[in-house]
Amino acid sequence: MHKKLIGVLLGAVVGSAFAATGAGVTDAMIANDSKAPNTVLSWGMGTQGQRYSTLTQINTQTVSKLTPAWSFSFGGEKQRGQESQPLIYNGKMFVTGSYSRIYAIDMKTGAKLWKYEHRLPDGIMPCCDVVNRGAALYENLVIFGTLDAQLIALDQDTGKIVWKEKVADYAAGYSMSAAPLIAKGLLLTGVSGGEFGVVGRVDARNPRTGELVWSRPMIEGHMGYKYDKEGKATENGITGTTNKSWPGDLWKTGGGATWLGGTYDPTTDLAYFGTGNPSPWNSHLRPGDNLYSSSTVALDLDSGKIKWSYQTTPHDGWDYDGVNEFVTFDMDGKRFGGKADRNGFFYVIDAKNGKLENAFPFVKKITWATGIDLKTGRPNYIEAGRPGDPTKGEEGKKGSTSFVAPAFLGAKNQMPMAYSPQTKLFYVPANEWGMDIWNEPVSYKKGSAYLGAGFTIRPINDDYIGAMRAIDPKTGKIVWEIKNNAPLWGGVMTTAGGLVFYGTPEGFLKAVDAKTGKELWKFQTGSGVVAPPVTWKDGDTQYVAVVSGWGGAVPLWGGEVAKKISSIEQGGSVWVFKLSSK
Repeated sequence: MHKKLIGVLLGAVVGSAFAATGAGVTDAMIANDSKAPNTVLSWGMGTQGQRYSTLTQINTQTVSKLTPAWSFSFGGEKQRGQESQPLIYNGKMFVTGSYSRIYAIDMKTGAKLWKYEHRLPDGIMPCCDVVNRGAALYENLVIFGTLDAQLIALDQDTGKIVWKEKVADYAAGYSMSAAPLIAKGLLLTGVSGGEFGVVGRVDARNPRTGELVWSRPMIEGHMGYKYDKEGKATENGITGTTNKSWPGDLWKTGGGATWLGGTYDPTTDLAYFGTGNPSPWNSHLRPGDNLYSSSTVALDLDSGKIKWSYQTTPHDGWDYDGVNEFVTFDMDGKRFGGKADRNGFFYVIDAKNGKLENAFPFVKKITWATGIDLKTGRPNYIEAGRPGDPTKGEEGKKGSTSFVAPAFLGAKNQMPMAYSPQTKLFYVPANEWGMDIWNEPVSYKKGSAYLGAGFTIRPINDDYIGAMRAIDPKTGKIVWEIKNNAPLWGGVMTTAGGLVFYGTPEGFLKAVDAKTGKELWKFQTGSGVVAPPVTWKDGDTQYVAVVSGWGGAVPLWGGEVAKKISSIEQGGSVWVFKLSSK
């Protein structure tokens, strides 16, 4: 029997079972995720991505009594970076691990219920470690992406495969590392692979079966498609206007990978995806703005078309991307989105129409632009900050080198920030570093690195690289900061208990006062924390969990910074905490 038909039949059986029993995660539950105390159903602790919990049992007065409840090891020799955010539902924790693994764990005891380990082929090409950032829940399914660019849907109770779909060709450099997003009954996913000349896109699928509903490319010139129930594709309009901002043919391998996934706001009824760097890094090969790379793109879920876009780094020549999460929030009676971009600027954008409200630095040193023009929304470039054209360099092999801050790993990278409606502050894990960068000749070859640049990342300050910063989106003021020796690479959570939780590469999970930044509690997890914490309540008890396991892009791409922190040990575990009864 054909695989598609099997998937359809299984989906029909599963769907009818859910309809009959009322079991499983519903669209209404996902829409209410940010307010529900007993579950964590989506990446971002709510589709808006605020990572704010209304729970108060663990608060500024009680957090000093926080103690481990249990810890679970991912086991084996497959450690490396662990960037996963756990999900909590129906007495189970669902957490992904490196090398495309996923576990179901008993929420009360920490006992393993089942494990699924995806068989990866030789030749996968993840640019930035073998990480996975989490899964999505829908009805009785848990769904996650793999490093060979597949989507896997498993039964939450047994771990058995319900459906499996190939998303893209891993031999061309495609992979998947982001947590999928469920919005309005659709499964929304992006792709990784911007360093290999892929074309970023967002796919919408039926989460019950994996069947495509629509697909929207993120690079100007590529055709979007809609799909009927038989899987037949019909054209749904070209993204942008061919060659308008991409002269020549480089748009055909133009990058713009959607590698961090997206957010969805029910008040605007839009999904927001960030897009990665244009390919190749050598910007002299591709004059123009290179839409829609290094942007935030707002998508209409019904039509699969772009509602609006905002490009944070037009004609990106530094691998700044624009992929960082767009977190929606209320300010002055309007709905805005906040984005701490890798390029060093924090953007406040109207979530309905994409109009720039404000933009300001959230790191101390930025050398590629003097600021953002609030009228045009464009950066005021410092031309000396752009690495030189290699065709004008010595023997046409290397362009002039520029020292630029921030480094391409970004003022903020994959580690998600948090927003508190209580304090009206964003909590941003920032990094202060710079890089020497130069351009080199390059041509596209399928499955090969497609950079056209060389680089070395360097620290700027002697005493710190990372800085946890509380930022007022209305004024741009840094309200408080906590410096950290190593670069911060884990996400943030904030709570109605007046707390901010975040992890450090040195191994600590920390809790600080949301208003002042005063450290109130910390715990050594045994390896670097590069993942975001979550919290939930079971019965009368509030829990906090975080995944521990050093890795990600910093030790692979970090240059002098990587050497400075090479003593940090790898790991792979999840820690769960609750208040001591003593």
